Amino acid sequence: MSDNGRGAGPDFIEALARGLDVLRSFRPGCPSTTLSEIATATGLARPTVRRILITLEALGYVRAVDRGFALTPRVLELGMAYVNALNMWDIARPHMKRLVEQTNESTSMAQLDGSDVVYVARVAVPKIVTLAVTIGTRFPAPATSMGKVLLAALPPAALTAVLAEPTRSGITPRWQPSPGELDTALREVRAKGWALADQDLAPGIRSIATGVRDGDGKVVAALNVTVHAAETSVETLLEEHLPKLLRAAADIGHDWALTAAVPVVTG
Repeated sequence: MSDNGRGAGPDFIEALARGLDVLRSFRPGCPSTTLSEIATATGLARPTVRRILITLEALGYVRAVDRGFALTPRVLELGMAYVNALNMWDIARPHMKRLVEQTNESTSMAQLDGSDVVYVARVAVPKIVTLAVTIGTRFPAPATSMGKVLLAALPPAALTAVLAEPTRSGITPRWQPSPGELDTALREVRAKGWALADQDLAPGIRSIATGVRDGDGKVVAALNVTVHAAETSVETLLEEHLPKLLRAAADIGHDWALTAAVPVVTG
């Protein structure tokens, strides 16, 4: 058994796991982090953290600053490699742009990572909102419309396992449902095929989302439309924006399926 209760084995590289722990210890909204703060967050000894930071600095993923260490833009390569490998953005982008043109509101795509949603694609309009969102942003899934859609699509055992994982978003949502309340909400999402989050995450943020399916009919991502609660009512969101959202999600899923069906020619 390795540190922090992780599964081990002869092929498990603990040093790599510790390095990833250090990278994950950097939190949104904190321009720099001290060695002591990283050691506390990861549970690693200070000498171990120091060696890892020196290694990450040599590789270009962190840099030394006055108050400790800060991430460099190079860490974006790690996440973007995943997004680019799936080719999600290239396929979804035209449909998301069209959705923004039709609604004059921002739209995003996300997937689950543990109990959080992580944004993998976004087309935004310039509006002031409570929380800033970029590709890679993560929020607690139950408090978001996209999270509700993705959670509702999971089989029972997988749902239980996902919800047992602690959030790594650093955000405390307004709506923190009991197991019974969340179960009721997810049943409703399954019945309707879409989810509404009315300021569940933060004041002023209202959104609606639906699933994007692959060629096998499996929900592999969620697509949303986000509005400012003071400007757009729930009625407008449901009556005007929801039909356009459902169409965009269906079109993206259709294109994903076509792309996946194209045979790969080698040699």
